[in-house]
Amino acid sequence: MSGTTDKIGVVILAAGQGTRMKSELPKVMHKLAGRPMIDYVVAAVESAGHHTKNFSVVAGIKPVVVVSPTNHLAREFLGARVDYAIQEKQLGTGHAVACAEKILNGFVDHVMVFYGDHPYLKSESIKRLMKRHVERGNTVTLMTAVVPDFEGWRAPFYDFGRVIRGANGHVAEIVERKDANEEELKTKEINPSYFCFKADWLWKNLKELKNNNAQKEYYLTDLVKQAIDAGEKISSIEIEPAEALGVNSQDDLKLAHDIK
Repeated sequence: MSGTTDKIGVVILAAGQGTRMKSELPKVMHKLAGRPMIDYVVAAVESAGHHTKNFSVVAGIKPVVVVSPTNHLAREFLGARVDYAIQEKQLGTGHAVACAEKILNGFVDHVMVFYGDHPYLKSESIKRLMKRHVERGNTVTLMTAVVPDFEGWRAPFYDFGRVIRGANGHVAEIVERKDANEEELKTKEINPSYFCFKADWLWKNLKELKNNNAQKEYYLTDLVKQAIDAGEKISSIEIEPAEALGVNSQDDLKLAHDIK
């Protein structure tokens, strides 16, 4: 497809209960500098769409925010800016994205996936992801970040999946922290789970995900291995570490405030 006709849908995962936040407030509704975290992500997506001439991102296709059945606050706050998919049970990120299929399937050529608790993602990075994905004809394109260490405000990155590259420098696998061995945990390239997928391939392969891992969840990141094993085209772009920062606890939120 040419760059002028590619329609790109966006899925923002926001169904996590946020038990580590120790709060009744939905995780994505915790505020950073006076704004709920989900607002930053939706605004970045909106900005990327409004200022990108070669891709149709928001023209008639709203971002789909995946929420839990009880997260009424996010729906009240975002209103008609987005569409909503309900994740009835928390079965992992792969399952969460699958919840958006009925809304996007048949309407978009590619699907980008972001997280409602990652407030520092920039619209410029979203545009770079789109550009790389479409121009190279990739099946999967991902964002990665390289950190010097896991100290200070970068401490939460220790819990992120690690990007394992082969001898040729290409992405070979993404290993979740809970499933990583000691050597893999030394890897400084992390995966914030920002992806762009060919839509038809995504919907098909989501159905083939397995939950053979420590958490018994369906990991979206396992699609990278599926794409590699199938010989699909895959590449990555690098973003600044701060853009990868996710908030899972009150300590994480304090760190996010400190670098705001």
